[in-house]
Amino acid sequence: MSIMSILSINHSKKPTMKNSIYPTELKCEHLTSPLAIDVKKPRISWLCAPENPNAKNKKQSAYRILVASSEEILSKNKADIWDTKKVISDKSNDIIFSGKSLRSFTKYFWKVVLWDEKNKQGNWSEFSSFSTGAMKKSDWKGEWLWMAHNRAIDKKQKRCGGNPPVLYRKSFSIKKHVKRAVLYVSALGIYEPYFNGKRIGNDFLSPGWTDYKKHVYYYGYDVTSLIKNGKNAIGCILADGWFAGFYGWNDQKAHYGNNPMLNAQLVIEFSDGKKQIVATDRTWKVNVGPFIEADFLYGEIYDARKEIPDWSNANFDDSNWPIPWRTQQPGIKLEANPAPPVKIIHKYKPVKITEQKKGVYVVDFGQNISGFVSISLKEKTGKKITLKHAEMLNPDGSIYRKNLRGDYAVDIYYCKGEKNETYQPSFTFHGFQFLEITGLSKKPQAKDLAACFISSDTPVVGKFSCSNKMINKLFSNIYHTQRMNFVDVPTDCPQRDERLGWTGDAQVYIKTAAMITDVEKFFERWLVELKIAQHTDGDFPAVAPAILDPGSGPAWAEAGIICPWVLYEMYEDKKVLEVQYDSMTKFINFMIKQSGKKLLPPKKYHCYGDWLSHNAETPHDIIYTAYFAYSADLMSRIASILGKKSDAKKYAALFENIKTAFNKAYLNKKTFRIKGDTQTCYILAIVYNLVDGQAREKAAEYLIEKIAERNYHLSTGFVGTKDIVTALEKIGRNDIAFKLLLNDSYPSWGFSIKHGATTIWERWNGWTPDEGFGDARMNSFAHYAYGAVYLWIAENIGGIRAAAPAFKKIIIKPVPGGNINSAKCEYKSVHGKISTNWKKSKNKFALEVEIPVNTTAEIHFPASSKKRLTENGKSIPKNMVQKNKNGYWVIEVGSGKYKFEL
Repeated sequence: MSIMSILSINHSKKPTMKNSIYPTELKCEHLTSPLAIDVKKPRISWLCAPENPNAKNKKQSAYRILVASSEEILSKNKADIWDTKKVISDKSNDIIFSGKSLRSFTKYFWKVVLWDEKNKQGNWSEFSSFSTGAMKKSDWKGEWLWMAHNRAIDKKQKRCGGNPPVLYRKSFSIKKHVKRAVLYVSALGIYEPYFNGKRIGNDFLSPGWTDYKKHVYYYGYDVTSLIKNGKNAIGCILADGWFAGFYGWNDQKAHYGNNPMLNAQLVIEFSDGKKQIVATDRTWKVNVGPFIEADFLYGEIYDARKEIPDWSNANFDDSNWPIPWRTQQPGIKLEANPAPPVKIIHKYKPVKITEQKKGVYVVDFGQNISGFVSISLKEKTGKKITLKHAEMLNPDGSIYRKNLRGDYAVDIYYCKGEKNETYQPSFTFHGFQFLEITGLSKKPQAKDLAACFISSDTPVVGKFSCSNKMINKLFSNIYHTQRMNFVDVPTDCPQRDERLGWTGDAQVYIKTAAMITDVEKFFERWLVELKIAQHTDGDFPAVAPAILDPGSGPAWAEAGIICPWVLYEMYEDKKVLEVQYDSMTKFINFMIKQSGKKLLPPKKYHCYGDWLSHNAETPHDIIYTAYFAYSADLMSRIASILGKKSDAKKYAALFENIKTAFNKAYLNKKTFRIKGDTQTCYILAIVYNLVDGQAREKAAEYLIEKIAERNYHLSTGFVGTKDIVTALEKIGRNDIAFKLLLNDSYPSWGFSIKHGATTIWERWNGWTPDEGFGDARMNSFAHYAYGAVYLWIAENIGGIRAAAPAFKKIIIKPVPGGNINSAKCEYKSVHGKISTNWKKSKNKFALEVEIPVNTTAEIHFPASSKKRLTENGKSIPKNMVQKNKNGYWVIEVGSGKYKFEL
């Protein structure tokens, strides 16, 4: 399957109606028909779609929302929970529910009708729904259950990858007709749920990683179709996961506790309106099964000979199973998970299988992924099959694993001995493209293997392709690296003994991430962990959840301000600004106090610098002060949005004072060179508006000089690379940006692609022909920071950028350059799909544009093109507002599809 087909975006079919607009893709709390929310006033959103696909300039002028307790009520266009009546507004995102109080464990139905720009009413939307979880703490009846473990290192295996996953079950009977049944499951650990013998849901690693000392999440599973009159059974397999397993470095485990715990309850609603709850208590049973051990880093050992057939079926005899231990709820919040779960998003088949040496088979899946391997086989009883994972190969064709450090990354399967059996891990994941298999009696076949790619199920919203194959591959690499590292939290890398939510990586990449998948809920959830982990002095940690304290510092700690701001920019998410504001003010006060009256860095502070830059050390003081200034600037804007006028004024003045301090301390008054004199020094000064006038002109000149000194290659690390092409764009030198982008010699984005990369490398010298592999202590081949360049690609080559929060106003401005003569780009905003498709030939420039309903766009063309410009073969209509703007001829348009030609 091609990357374009993987990234295809599904759009709802429009009903056959009149020429107005209608609502589609209805969401509650940015989720489609969520099964468990516990927000008292959830946010309602929809997209506006034209009934006539060829219509232009369509807008929403009003809406009406109905929320009801049943479909029957809603079908009559009535509402017993909330009826907004007709509201005059063009707002279609984050409408705050203000109906009757929502009850726990209840399903609500809702729909919307819209009026267009001519006040013409369209048809009602299709029904949607949302379901509540526990709206009050007392409504959760489940108790925390656990099974004690006494593990020792298996001397034969020479490893102990944590506790063996254990099986929990509960049988119960019902005698009335069931209207609805939902199972809610939480764990201090990770679980796999079953009902009446069937695995339910398609999520993995649930309920996700939180600071388990503060709170834990639960998910809901609708089991209405599986429940039956008579006897039923709930089953769950519980493993260590983030709670008790190995991750981080130096072989550390059990960051929160040694014994995973389970907490669940089934809520059954009968046709007569009554409810029954089956919750975890000491009537449940527990036992060990076929899992010997399971761990994120070590991998999984599974002995199929020890499987317990039908263990989660209703009629299974569990009389000999032990009773689990019970503990009081460990003083933490139990909350509905607000973000999409981890799922298998794609499966890759082998592209090559070789016998590296006798009985040692190496499989190349053609793509680096995060996940695990599914293998079908036919072997003798007790045959041991070993699966080792790696991202790269050594020169002799064996798998390269030195960069895994303490990550064992090995799954072991003992065969049951049946004619055909399939093994797929449940409680581990690895970063890999290559697999070494030993123990098979014959060479494996491609049809019997699949690499299962897992990631948080953030909806894909971005697509890109152009006439340059290397740039297309770069986009594919960026996409895959993002999905590999967005496994419940935004991690640094999925393969080695780390997998932490690094703040520096997150702030560098978040806006790019939002142009590829919808990460609003994903990052909203992660920011809760960052706020929880904030230090008492106001500093933000370097990782969240903060299981380790490796030291924070400039460009890392500022994620606490930058990430909420980006969520506002991309989604107009005002709530995240409100939720995080107090933590942001604590941080900026920490910076003010630490920086003193001169607003400059203290004598001692931690700083990672321009991480992994190429032979160019940017002074830490420059990074510190630039990010301090940027934080103050953002705080001024955020305070203004939240109506905090005095704060906005205070932080605006703070930015100006830091800027003055920067110029006084680091700018040479004669030459205007900035201390350090590196590419990153000038990038930060330009992008964060720290220099004006002649100093800015010189900064632009010196940036070009520093790039030219490297033969038009970058020397930047994580900090500088994020903004280098943006800085060049700001100074009007996109020609240089194209040179950097299109390079394929070292160091460059194209260099790794030229040498077979399928993801973004952590280091520019992750591997080179002259030196081989880079420093194995820090050499991930799936690190998304350098992928931040896609934001510039989408905005310049794709030509799509926001002129207002959430792309309510859009700028379409493709910039052809280099050897690229055509490009297609798509971004699905909260208002709908924005797309461009342009092609440049010797005498013509053609541009197709799609603008979603309820938005407007400025389309930019070279000013000299005014008289030669047509739309759909005709002269530009007079009703299109036209004006000169910064050397471009700008046409203002509303929604619709347009075909322009020069």
